[in-house]
Amino acid sequence: MIQDKVLLEDWIVVCRSTDVGEKPIQVIVMEERLVVFRNDTGVHIFKDLCIHRGAALSLGEVKNNCLVCPYHAWEFDQNGDCVKIPQLTEGRTIPNKAKSVVYPCQEKYGYIWVNLAGNKPDFFHYEPMEKANYRHIIWGPQEVDAKPPRIVENFLDVGHLAIVHQGSLGDETHQEIEDYSVHQKGDRLVSDEIPIYQPNPDGTGEGRYVYYTYEIIRPLTVLFTKKDRKKETNMTIILTIRPETKDKSVAYGIMSFDYETGLSDEDHIVFQDQIFGEDKPVVENQKPEELPLDLQVELSLVSDRMSIAYRQYLKELGVVLGTN
Repeated sequence: MIQDKVLLEDWIVVCRSTDVGEKPIQVIVMEERLVVFRNDTGVHIFKDLCIHRGAALSLGEVKNNCLVCPYHAWEFDQNGDCVKIPQLTEGRTIPNKAKSVVYPCQEKYGYIWVNLAGNKPDFFHYEPMEKANYRHIIWGPQEVDAKPPRIVENFLDVGHLAIVHQGSLGDETHQEIEDYSVHQKGDRLVSDEIPIYQPNPDGTGEGRYVYYTYEIIRPLTVLFTKKDRKKETNMTIILTIRPETKDKSVAYGIMSFDYETGLSDEDHIVFQDQIFGEDKPVVENQKPEELPLDLQVELSLVSDRMSIAYRQYLKELGVVLGTN
């Protein structure tokens, strides 16, 4: 397991809720192999290892609300206790050591989350998903050969929109970024509204300025809100990252709209995949691979205030993975 105290004690996204059906699945988080399964009481996450002979429990099945090992059919209840060993003769007691390692998890906002430190910290609030007038679309997974902080910082980078996403999220004739500030609001960092010129913000072909607000929620979870003042509408995207290994990450997101877009969920997902696909080669080839927390290492501009705030935030928390 990757040793990063801050991330291990946080809630990390594991997979989409829809990924876990009748059969257990294997997911790697922070280099730890996990098995995720459902029973009548909900979702559960164990270390993907049977203590008997090291088999992957994810290759087994769920039976009688228990996770059954595929090798010798030992049955583990949702608390990780072995409740049946077929090889024991009648009258023999199941050894106390016959347990699985259980990790706290919860299902929220369309995803399953795990805490690898074994505690249950407070969960963040994603306000749009707690309002009835919003439509929500689950996006991802997207695999990236990059460390999580680089992916997150790219999401917070307003200056690249008119360059990398020219014609969709920005326009080459409007590359300047007005000055803005970043503020502490509770346990979050929030930017001012930043005017961004977009050539076609609502599908009508009429270019105009929209207004972005960025928020840092947790080390691996951030969001932005796009406000269209003319239409009086808001669109929010949350991005959250699963560190799989030290060099491989998986990105997920939620797109939320308080208006009718005229597009299907699939249309929005295709567009978001396109945008992410434009970012991906840039992020995968940035050097150094680790995000420098020393602000003297790279040259920053006033328009980089959000990424500067993110680096300072990671440094204050003591995040190790993907930083130097």
